[in-house]
Amino acid sequence: MLEDPRSRNQLFPLLSIETHTRGYAEALSKAIVSVDWMELDRAISAILDLRALKRSLWVAGNGGSAAIADHLLCDWMKGTYTPSEPSILVRSLVACTAMLTAVANDFSYEDSFSRQLEMQGQAGDLLLTISSSGNSANILSAIRQAKTMGIATIALTGFNGGEASKLADISIHVAASNYGVVEDCHQALMHNIAQYIHGNYAH
Repeated sequence: MLEDPRSRNQLFPLLSIETHTRGYAEALSKAIVSVDWMELDRAISAILDLRALKRSLWVAGNGGSAAIADHLLCDWMKGTYTPSEPSILVRSLVACTAMLTAVANDFSYEDSFSRQLEMQGQAGDLLLTISSSGNSANILSAIRQAKTMGIATIALTGFNGGEASKLADISIHVAASNYGVVEDCHQALMHNIAQYIHGNYAH
């Protein structure tokens, strides 16, 4: 039986819902400002370059991170759009259930993102992966596939960063050891990047 990922979670005081929420909020506040700001700047520059060249940004994640990936598609395309600027062309590797399950069934779940990228991606594109542990097999496979294709990579991670933080060209790591906190940070960073780009580069 696989390990229940919740067993890795930092726990918060259970005296009352108030103490639990305050502990959670404190961890969240510390984690979101723990990122390497230079890496975040590099990520934004890569996204802006991609937009100017009208290349595709591929995004992938599992579970809650898959939901963030699809939310990112919405906010980074619609949320940064202006009539004078090209859209960020975001493509979610989790959005098409038929394709995702066909690839996972016919090849393997480990290949569920990498095979899609192999079939659709092009050199000069950008891959953004979202993984709290940084060790999901299909995420690592996608990063490795991207590298063989000349596709730059950004990894959003938590906990100790895992292998994804080492493999990716740009690592955006949040220092938290609770899946909820890490996912909340990734979601908030996703919103921040969209609003920052729109606010600074909308003409």
